[in-house]
Amino acid sequence: MKILFLGTPLYASRHLEALLSAGHMVIGVITQPDKPAGRGLRMVHSPVKDLALKNKIPVFESLKDFPFDRLTPDIGIVVAYGGLIKKKFLDLIPFGYYNIHPSLLPKYRGAAPINRALENGEKMTGVSLFKLTEKLDAGPIVLQVEISVDCFETFDSLENRMIEAGKKILCDFLKNPESFELREQDHSQASYAPKITPADLFVDFRKDSEAVKNKIRAYDSRPGARTFFHGEQVKLFGAVAIEKCHSGEPGTIVHIDDKGAYVTTSDGIIVISQIQFPSKKKMSFLSALNGRMLRVKDRFQS
Repeated sequence: MKILFLGTPLYASRHLEALLSAGHMVIGVITQPDKPAGRGLRMVHSPVKDLALKNKIPVFESLKDFPFDRLTPDIGIVVAYGGLIKKKFLDLIPFGYYNIHPSLLPKYRGAAPINRALENGEKMTGVSLFKLTEKLDAGPIVLQVEISVDCFETFDSLENRMIEAGKKILCDFLKNPESFELREQDHSQASYAPKITPADLFVDFRKDSEAVKNKIRAYDSRPGARTFFHGEQVKLFGAVAIEKCHSGEPGTIVHIDDKGAYVTTSDGIIVISQIQFPSKKKMSFLSALNGRMLRVKDRFQS
């Protein structure tokens, strides 16, 4: 089958790479336009565009620019494209468009399902392959795979596991798409994972230890959970809840060792392993202590 691939970030490019490695015929790619990045604001290709150009696959920035009558795709594969597909385009491909989504639909429809699942402390999530319809992430399910979430999972580790699962079910499907039955979603069970806003990244140490831990791991390692320290915005990485007790004002550093900073919450203590100050690289709390950048009894502002 001739495949039209729609996707933008690294998450999507790794799925495209799997299709190419398996020998599938990708006849075109739709990806978001180049964006300015870095201090020099140089225009940068998306990871999907980079991979497509490397493999001499035609690249387009919107569906309206794609020559359907000349390239005639049989099926569309969508992975983290970053835009909705209008009905007039849905009808232009014989077998339709199929989307890989990193949640067990109908739960966590929307832009940030991995972050939201971690932030909510989910113990089970997964990957869904479904047929696109006009409504957001609401089309019938083709395949799903469950993925358990342990207490040490971070955004990066869970995303990597999602990618591996997504690559497998996508390649399994494309071996013989006609053999799979579609199953309607139970729309009454739908929940949503809205796009991350800057306010979502801030840690509130007045909450319980589990909530604080989940907030930090949901954005580890990118874009990084935030808090204020002596009036500056800092990022926090790596968190484990260790004690159920109350020992001082929430956000207070009560101890630092090679494991990290022991910080109070509303109901206990959480160990945070790394901190990143403005214009600095990530460092251990012990390094920050030795560099006199912070000390025991300092407090993060919630």
